[in-house]
Amino acid sequence: MKSNIESSPVQAASELIRQGRNYAYGFTRNSHDAEDLAQQAWLKLVQKYGEVTDRRLLYRAIRNLFIDGVRRSKIVQFDSLEDRDFAIGREQSFGANTDIDSLLSVLSENERTYLRMNVVEGYTASEIAERTGVPRGTILSHTHRARKKLHKHFESEFNDTAEQEAELAVAV
Repeated sequence: MKSNIESSPVQAASELIRQGRNYAYGFTRNSHDAEDLAQQAWLKLVQKYGEVTDRRLLYRAIRNLFIDGVRRSKIVQFDSLEDRDFAIGREQSFGANTDIDSLLSVLSENERTYLRMNVVEGYTASEIAERTGVPRGTILSHTHRARKKLHKHFESEFNDTAEQEAELAVAV
């Protein structure tokens, strides 16, 4: 039953979104997913047209977004973290020499420590010097030396890989 009193645009929009949410619930059977789907469709239509007043247009957008989501879920498969090796602490090696521990083994203990504090933990050389009691210049030289060693090690790693790829390209 329609009243003779015209409702405000905000009330009309909220009523349209509520109807869209109910329509989306028919697809998703989950109130949270239905709300997300209706809001996503509403936002897409508002961005495209500025104002949405047609319920059929909203319903079409909801249906199309739902179908897109179903298709996407068939294409992109998500594995649970519990099934992955790294979730239970086992390390995976993705290349011959890419294991972090083996890469850092080229560095001395001090170089490893100062580089980790600088790069990973984000401390400046002055802060590392305050924490360790070692002069700032020593910290700078150790981190510079560590970076240089890693660069040299990585460069040889990448050059070996590039040479192998070049040989394969020539062979093909």
